[in-house]
Amino acid sequence: MKKIFLFLMISIATFAAQAQVKMPALSPVQTIKQEFGMGSIELKYARPSARGRKVFGEVVSLNEMWRTGANAATQIRFSDPVEINGKKIDTGNYAFYTIPGKESWEIIINKGTSNWGLDGYKKEEDVLRFFAAVNKLKKPVETFTISFENMTTDHCDMHLSWDKMDVAFTIATDNRPKMKAQIEAALQLEKKPYYQAAQYYNEYETNLPLALEMIDKAIESNKTAYWMMLYKAKIQLKMGDKAGAFQTSKLSEAAAEAQGNKDYIKMNKAFQDTIK
Repeated sequence: MKKIFLFLMISIATFAAQAQVKMPALSPVQTIKQEFGMGSIELKYARPSARGRKVFGEVVSLNEMWRTGANAATQIRFSDPVEINGKKIDTGNYAFYTIPGKESWEIIINKGTSNWGLDGYKKEEDVLRFFAAVNKLKKPVETFTISFENMTTDHCDMHLSWDKMDVAFTIATDNRPKMKAQIEAALQLEKKPYYQAAQYYNEYETNLPLALEMIDKAIESNKTAYWMMLYKAKIQLKMGDKAGAFQTSKLSEAAAEAQGNKDYIKMNKAFQDTIK
């Protein structure tokens, strides 16, 4: 009886030891968190590799829905509302599917975040469907890659690349509501962000008179701020005041020279040349 018990214990221990062995994943999971606008985009997907196989038409069927990676359905999260292909998408988590074709892919954003691959997919849970054109690559991409490129403050391009196919589409966000709320709240405080307010009203609302008022107040609190002076000169030029812009730029240049900032000296001279 003792021998049987000992044999069972050894067998269990051997099985447990085997169960603890971890093998390298053929399709390793990657999680990306990309800062975007005032928030972020998070993406989680498994990355299969070609490994000598024909990708599209064999590993991935053409004109059929794909989990856009391996294993679990690819997940995407928007921390702020975004706009894709003219459609507004709320903050939240989504499943990301595609239907690859030779000339274009159908992009599908779906609410089924608990889906395993295609299992559990329901068309009625689609949030968005649209087509994105295929760009043929000269050099094949070995491992399926999703990336965010061409980043600006309110736009970025999401790329899906594998083998000799690259598909991209643009994601947009509107930063103005959140920025305006922050600016207006901060202007009620004792230490007011006049410089940031000038940037907001100039670059996002194109309210030039208010931007000029804000930058004047910013300079009043820091009379040697050559970077603020140059920014004021640019606002003045946008308002059509060339003489005022030139004069303010000369003040900025003098302040930069006094503080030994060669970059701003060059920037002011270049700016003045555009006015002459």
